[in-house]
Amino acid sequence: MYRKWVKISLLFVFLVIIAGAMVRMTGSGMGCPDWPKCFGYYIPPTDAADLEWQPDRNFKKGQVIIKDNTLQVAASSFTTSDAFDPSNWNRYTKHDYATFNVWHTWIEYINRLFGALSGLAILIMAILSLKKWKKHKRLTLLSWLGVVLIVFQAWLGAAVVYSVLSPVKITIHMVMALVIVALLLYLLFISKKKRKNYNVSHGYRGILLIALICSLLQIVLGTQVRQFVDEQVDLLGYENKSQWLSDSTITFYIHRSFSILVVMLNIAVWYFNRIYRYGLKMLNLMMALVIAEIVTGISMYYFDFPFLTQPLHLIFASLLFAIQFYVLLEAYQQRNEWKSS
Repeated sequence: MYRKWVKISLLFVFLVIIAGAMVRMTGSGMGCPDWPKCFGYYIPPTDAADLEWQPDRNFKKGQVIIKDNTLQVAASSFTTSDAFDPSNWNRYTKHDYATFNVWHTWIEYINRLFGALSGLAILIMAILSLKKWKKHKRLTLLSWLGVVLIVFQAWLGAAVVYSVLSPVKITIHMVMALVIVALLLYLLFISKKKRKNYNVSHGYRGILLIALICSLLQIVLGTQVRQFVDEQVDLLGYENKSQWLSDSTITFYIHRSFSILVVMLNIAVWYFNRIYRYGLKMLNLMMALVIAEIVTGISMYYFDFPFLTQPLHLIFASLLFAIQFYVLLEAYQQRNEWKSS
């Protein structure tokens, strides 16, 4: 049962990554300008009229309206009169973003919904780990560390919104998602009933570790490039896709050149496993993801960002990181430390 919930948690975390990629592609990061609610609602509005002041309307404490290009928060539960009364409202002070787009709102809301479900799944996983405390304290402690990390990740999500999508906070938010993925994969690995020992060389393990670190660095660089693209979209508009990378920063060229090293390292990992018959699994899938990364990256640069290439590029990179990390665990495994029940 425990391993089942580790897998469910992992699935939901990847759904959050996918939803987050869609949020970035569609520019929906501020679709819900407050946190944890969305315009003061647990289920967000579907019409701009829901966010307008109207006479003889019931408002609950915390609900939000947009008035004079500002967010106004109901100070208490009340029914409006014939005229707007400022004393019933508090101006939202976390930021000054006050725009409603129903598509952006619901895309961001779905992202948050998956985040909440991933948190619930990780909490259930941690509770189930208590059964293993007597014999496997490390597993229980790491499971509860997962709860701490997902709470921290939620706080980071709020910080991203309050900062109106600060590039640094977005990058940390993405890296933390991968840290949670790595932790869940480690829990999945150490709770496996039987683990095969792979007789691989120290040099090969080193290449695997370097490949993993380089992939993580490449993802960080990619988030910075994506931030630049977002700024170009705001500046030039969607109709000028061909110009988004025409005046790129040095980060883009580092990201593009660094990809050559990432590809070569992954080819080396795949090739040496094949030549020396180490027997490590999933490396064909790893190479397929590398190829997918190359295709989506080239498509964005040379074919002006075809539909879905941006989120797919990030999703493939996240999956590649996950596979590399799990293969690294297999390569470093020396013996079965314990068997799960």
